[in-house]
Amino acid sequence: MIVCWGFLLVEALLLVEINVGLRRMRGKNEDESELEVISIRTMAQETLGDWGGTLATITYVFLGYTSMIAYSSKSGEILFHLVNLPESVSSCLFTTIFTMLISVGGTRATDQVNQWLTASMIGLLLAIEVIAAAFGGWSGLEGSGDWGKVPATIPVMIFALVYHDLAPVLCAYLGGDLKRLRASVLLGSIVPLLALLVWDAIALGLSAQAGQVVDPVELLMSERWSGVSYLVEVFSLLAVATSLIGTLLGFLEFFKEQLKNLSRDSKATRTLQVNLFFCPPPPLLTLPHSGYLSAQVLLSITLIISVEQNAKILQEPIGMGGWWARNKISFTAMAMAVAPTLVVSTIVPDAFSAATDIAGGYCMTMLYGVLPPAMAWAMYNREREDTSQNELSRVRPALLGVGIFAGGIVVEQILQDFSALHP
Repeated sequence: MIVCWGFLLVEALLLVEINVGLRRMRGKNEDESELEVISIRTMAQETLGDWGGTLATITYVFLGYTSMIAYSSKSGEILFHLVNLPESVSSCLFTTIFTMLISVGGTRATDQVNQWLTASMIGLLLAIEVIAAAFGGWSGLEGSGDWGKVPATIPVMIFALVYHDLAPVLCAYLGGDLKRLRASVLLGSIVPLLALLVWDAIALGLSAQAGQVVDPVELLMSERWSGVSYLVEVFSLLAVATSLIGTLLGFLEFFKEQLKNLSRDSKATRTLQVNLFFCPPPPLLTLPHSGYLSAQVLLSITLIISVEQNAKILQEPIGMGGWWARNKISFTAMAMAVAPTLVVSTIVPDAFSAATDIAGGYCMTMLYGVLPPAMAWAMYNREREDTSQNELSRVRPALLGVGIFAGGIVVEQILQDFSALHP
């Protein structure tokens, strides 16, 4: 787990460096009133070209949906145990609440809620771990583990430790301040690592005490004090909520960026069509001492001014129409991200395990393991003129190393799946 954490930390720092570099090239700064997020897709597009943008888009969309399905499905399962609400209803309600928080409250309100949820989750985790240590001790650390079982657990460890979908939003939120970004990534990743290491030690102790392979959560919840089960369920719900907020925030910003790009392209096309229609090139009227002047050009200028004025009038916010014009991109992105998630998590039973394996073993490893070194390599090649050869020679072995490690995880997952299909 520590190796996976170190690998993911290097990848996250690479993403931050690439994102900040692109922000500086675009001239973005922290004084902007609205967050301008440069998504993973745009980062790959601008560093690797069209093929990189396409690969990042497909992988990110698939990852976003599988992660959302996993969180939505798990929330329904937990709420069913807590309040006896049907899983399909509770998962839809849970996901909708946090979707509206992000869409209506914005990034800053979501950040405040997430901080409160995270603090509550850490407090509950400490209480659970103290109780679990009292019941099971640390005897699991004294035993010997089966290292042959490690490869099958890597997708779950990556899924538990990944936070990279928040990197573009974090870069925009902190205004591209590399010092604060590096500190946030490092400190923010250490907290869940320590919590998971302590929990693993306790889980090994509980399993050793039971004398058989069991789910340590179920073993803990079966103890005499019934309050433990509620603590575990509430902690699990808070963990799902904080994970859902991070994934959904990045996913919505991704769709909003793509919709804004489509909107800009559509407006540019309409403007070009108007200019081509109203501005025929050849001059038809010659005035003495004034050069060539076309009556049609004069007419076209008047018509273009009129069209632009009418367009500005139409763009003025008027009632509900103006409100929808200002918010249609946000709500369209929300529908694109959430609607398929709710449909699949409602129809497919026990979607959490399958979605976790797919997201951790393939999507996350490709998107946050293979692509960042490739993007950084391409960016260094592009900036070779401004960078010393010695610095490049120091960076490239590290990029090659993390890229090979990520590729090895993908290959191992493929072999694991093939062996499961053909026992």
